[in-house]
Amino acid sequence: MKEELKEWIKDIAIALVIAGLILVFFKPIVVKQESMQPTFYSDDYVIISRQAYGLFGDVERGDVIIFESELLDVNGNNKNLIKRVIGLPGDTIEIKDGYVYLNDEKLDEPYVAEAGLSGQMEKVTVEEGKVFAMGDNRRVSQDSRSAVIGQVEQDSIVGKVVLRVFPFNSIKLF
Repeated sequence: MKEELKEWIKDIAIALVIAGLILVFFKPIVVKQESMQPTFYSDDYVIISRQAYGLFGDVERGDVIIFESELLDVNGNNKNLIKRVIGLPGDTIEIKDGYVYLNDEKLDEPYVAEAGLSGQMEKVTVEEGKVFAMGDNRRVSQDSRSAVIGQVEQDSIVGKVVLRVFPFNSIKLF
């Protein structure tokens, strides 16, 4: 009985150490916004890689990121937002006739909820150390198009979405 208890304690300790190590690299997040529909819906569970940038590479166009914004949640904490990276430092972004132009070329965006609803925006150049990020549901997304969010500091990126784990019928790697 005593040996069995020692084995249980050892197994639990090993499991806790492994779980701790996993949480250093990955973090589960529940999406609480509609700004990324149809890619992600409210109450989808996703896993983000906390070490995706820096250790394992750089931010790339098309990455779906979680970043800390200046917006406040109901508890007065900075709100994390989920958006898609559209532009990298040095890129020019322009929105005309409802479509996004990256470096003067119209983007093919099969992931957006409704094509042609991105609004209008004069050409801007993405600053060093920042990215231009937008939600896939352009009609409701607060993103880099607005002065409230603006270009996203790369240092404020919490992680890259790598996996949707719930709902189970929509499990997908990103």
